[in-house]
Amino acid sequence: MRLQKFMAECGVGSRRKCEEMIRLGRVYLNGKKVTEMGTLVDPERDEVILDGKHILKMKEKKIYIMLNKPRGIITTVHDPQNRKTVLDCIGWKGNRIYPVGRLDYDTEGLLILTNDGEFAYKMTHPKHQVEKEYYCVVRGYPTKDAVNRLRQGVDIGEFVTSPAEIIYLGKQGENAVFQVIIREGKNRQVRKMFEFIGHPILFLRRNRIGNLSLGRLRPGQWRFLKDNEVNQLIYGGNNNNDSLQKDETGGFGSHI
Repeated sequence: MRLQKFMAECGVGSRRKCEEMIRLGRVYLNGKKVTEMGTLVDPERDEVILDGKHILKMKEKKIYIMLNKPRGIITTVHDPQNRKTVLDCIGWKGNRIYPVGRLDYDTEGLLILTNDGEFAYKMTHPKHQVEKEYYCVVRGYPTKDAVNRLRQGVDIGEFVTSPAEIIYLGKQGENAVFQVIIREGKNRQVRKMFEFIGHPILFLRRNRIGNLSLGRLRPGQWRFLKDNEVNQLIYGGNNNNDSLQKDETGGFGSHI
């Protein structure tokens, strides 16, 4: 990156003003005075000093993307097996970003990608109790007792799940449809919960994280989050009102 551009993006002043500072010999690069405009700088490694003071490094622009992850896409930035990743899915060529949490290979739905580590921690750490809402179709019809066990928490091998909201939405052929809301997000957690009661999931989609819902975003589509959406995710808590969506079942569900 040209030195004057680096200085401008660090907030020193306009690019023209930065060029004037360089001409006047006020800028040092790695201990040497710079007077030429074509000088290149490595923002990560080089030391730039203006009037005897270090220039602060560029602030990395925060990026927040929501993707409706399709099935058959792996939630990682690189896959040694050369499977299609979520970054391939959105064709991302910009600054480094990474998924916030995971959706397994066969699950679709809402996934956030960012370069903001604090935001990712806030969204994924169990202590923050950020809701994740899922739409799922399970094989057969679980009994009320079985569903109540899921609501109370079950031992799925690696850990005991926290109490979950399980809402029966209706039937889909020979199978049952549920809305599931959890406040943690262990590996394949929702699938393991229903496997525990003997009714494996046939289809799973994450519809919501905190206050953020998929809306009209179709599988494979993505968009940048708006500032107010990011602020609501960080400060707004969970959206517990009207979270039950009318879906493929053709109507609103009720507790089984």
